[in-house]
Amino acid sequence: MRRALHLLFFVLVVLFSLPFAVIPYTLSLKIGEGMGAVLYYLWKSRRSIAIENLRGAVSRGAIIIDSHPETVIKQNFKNMGKSFVEIVKIYYGFGEKIFERVEIRGIEHYRKAQSKGKGVIGITGHCGNWELNALASSMNLTRVNVVARSLNNSYLNKLIEKTRKKYGNTVIYKKGALKKILLALKRNEAVVILMDQSVISAEGVVADFLGKKDHIMKTPAIIARKTGSPVLPVFIRRVNSGQVIDIGEEIELDTSEDYEQAVYNDTVRFSGYIEDYIRNNPAEWLWIHRRWKRFENEPQHFR
Repeated sequence: MRRALHLLFFVLVVLFSLPFAVIPYTLSLKIGEGMGAVLYYLWKSRRSIAIENLRGAVSRGAIIIDSHPETVIKQNFKNMGKSFVEIVKIYYGFGEKIFERVEIRGIEHYRKAQSKGKGVIGITGHCGNWELNALASSMNLTRVNVVARSLNNSYLNKLIEKTRKKYGNTVIYKKGALKKILLALKRNEAVVILMDQSVISAEGVVADFLGKKDHIMKTPAIIARKTGSPVLPVFIRRVNSGQVIDIGEEIELDTSEDYEQAVYNDTVRFSGYIEDYIRNNPAEWLWIHRRWKRFENEPQHFR
């Protein structure tokens, strides 16, 4: 029964998304933006979460915005609508104009890191059109191994995986990911990890994220210390009629002799790049995610 429901949902997604693939690019973006605006009003639960998250970050002094939280979040929904349309066009093979409008800055930082022969770890988050970040990087720079969760719907998951492979992405699913990550780095390939969502206590360190305590993913720091692979921040943002991927310089690891303290310091520093992105691009982060829920509901003795 579940398989049949998944198939039905997959068919409905295809029927709904197909028109966006063939509509001219500029018009499709406007429609996507309009869809996002409508979703802002219809999806009340996530709108409330997003506004509450942003308002909390502002009240804690972690971020400064020059308009009301509701205005920023409405633009956030519009951006998600545009990202949806862009990915749909790419998945159906109509993404040429989208890729043409992506500029990659900081390629020299990647080349320098890759020349060390230990692979490259890219850290990023659910920022801007993060799916396009990986696809455009593979198209124009290097093969990218993306660490991701598999979808419950196997039909959608196969479609996404097939498309990612078409454009040069290799998907590393989180279950049993460590071995595959290490092998990719050993081949001097790039591995990109989205580290901005809350994790269980065993997978993170307790530190502030946008001024509020949570478990922050420590996996990139542990792997970097184990392999010696350089770590680079990689983020995508909207500019005018296109998008820019910014590749930063290698992030130096902490020199503390205490391993646990060094991992903690590295993790906080890595996470700081995501916080900086959010401060500079407040309408482009995934505010609808319940970022701090896991930590808030966790028994005190696990912290």
